Amino acid sequence: MIRFHNASVVYPGGVHALRNVALEIPDGEMVVIVGLSGAGKSTLIRAINGLVPLSGGDVTIDGVSVRHATPKQLRQLRSKIGMIFQTFNLVKRTTVLNNVLMGRLHSAGTMRSLIGRYRADDVEIAMQALERVGIVEKAYVRASNLSGGQQQRVGIARALAQQPTIILADEPVASLDPPTSHVVMRDLQRINRELRITTIVNLHFLDLAKVYGERIIGMRAGELVYDGTGAQADEHVFRDIYGRSLTADDVLGVTEAVVPA
Repeated sequence: MIRFHNASVVYPGGVHALRNVALEIPDGEMVVIVGLSGAGKSTLIRAINGLVPLSGGDVTIDGVSVRHATPKQLRQLRSKIGMIFQTFNLVKRTTVLNNVLMGRLHSAGTMRSLIGRYRADDVEIAMQALERVGIVEKAYVRASNLSGGQQQRVGIARALAQQPTIILADEPVASLDPPTSHVVMRDLQRINRELRITTIVNLHFLDLAKVYGERIIGMRAGELVYDGTGAQADEHVFRDIYGRSLTADDVLGVTEAVVPA
């Protein structure tokens, strides 16, 4: 269970990124967060793993405070939270498998991670993660030789290799084409449903949010302005979230993936 207790974040210069957010996300739920750039979406999910410190209130994970966690407690929390980034954040000069094994750093030990020698069971976990996202055959290919969609799926596999209880995905399809975006979102949806990993995804595209978000949270100017199902989120709801009528830039425009990544 993730709980936001009147959580606030004020950046230097007095910018309020979060304003007294109260929110509960049960174990195993898939949540999509939508809103304009600057609405607080990224701040919200990065407050969960402590990458953005709170200015007020708190976030707790299974009752453990993120804001008041000791460095050891924060490391323990982060070891169970997988993070997927818009820009993939891969080490391009090394192999796909080595990138995924970085998700095992929390358990590998300092010496093993420094010399790149992982236990056989860590390698098996990494290979299983690659198999789950359908690119195990790319394990020994350099990451720089992959398409954008394949790189993002490596990012998902790396998060899975942590064996997390929570996955945070910050605009994971922003740099992908429409069909590949659906492939990546289907991977995340399948992982959530099969492994019951709490999955929180920031998206800009509203039609994509409606397809994959069993629960949608709308953010505007740092405040939570909508919390409901995708079916309930009609054009009027999105107008309230965005503060304007929808434009072509707010939708992906493809209803399903037509080609693999």
